[in-house]
Amino acid sequence: MEEKALKTSWKQRIVILVIAVLLVGSTILTYALIVLGGNNSSSGAGNDADSEEIIAEYNAKTAELEAAAKPLSDKYFKDFSGYKSNVKAYNAANVNSAGLETKDLKDGSGRTLEEGDTDYMAYYIGWCPDGSIFDSSFDDEENPTGLQAPLDPSLGLIEGWNQGVIGMKLGGVRQLEISGSLAYGDTQEICGSKSSPLKFIVMALEPDIKITKINEELNEIYMRLYASYYGGVE
Repeated sequence: MEEKALKTSWKQRIVILVIAVLLVGSTILTYALIVLGGNNSSSGAGNDADSEEIIAEYNAKTAELEAAAKPLSDKYFKDFSGYKSNVKAYNAANVNSAGLETKDLKDGSGRTLEEGDTDYMAYYIGWCPDGSIFDSSFDDEENPTGLQAPLDPSLGLIEGWNQGVIGMKLGGVRQLEISGSLAYGDTQEICGSKSSPLKFIVMALEPDIKITKINEELNEIYMRLYASYYGGVE
């Protein structure tokens, strides 16, 4: 949610993990396991040679993901980047009091997303009350030239997102205004505080079978890496 060959910064990956519980096989987590976990005498670090082999496998798979995602970036980047102009500062108290509000910026022509539906991919921009982008699908926040691999909602998203996309048609673009209680409440700090409201622009797309498969393989590789350092997942 990996950074990887997709050129995402570690800062972006951390936010992706926090905001979208995006991809448990991220490079930032790999880094944490290897560098931080490796320095923890109680972690029971595993065989270095095995871990290095798994890391090499993971890096190769992320390169494969980058290649698979590039055609989609080429197709959607120009259109999606135009929505960056919608990112503006907003009143946090107003968004918190509203709970959840949505606005369709572009109507899609595909199937309609229903409650609990995760069978789609998404490009997104997420920003704070002060107008700063905390994370996005762009390869660079300041001067983007492309898009990273689209987000896989099946790996877990905040409740406000899950509710906010209901009724959205694939191919469409929707703005979500999410109160802090439907984001992370007082359990996570984001945008400089807990219970912060969030705004997103979401482009929902038909799932790409190849990208979905690669993400599943990345997940599996990560779990093996985790097990090599911690002896398995409880």
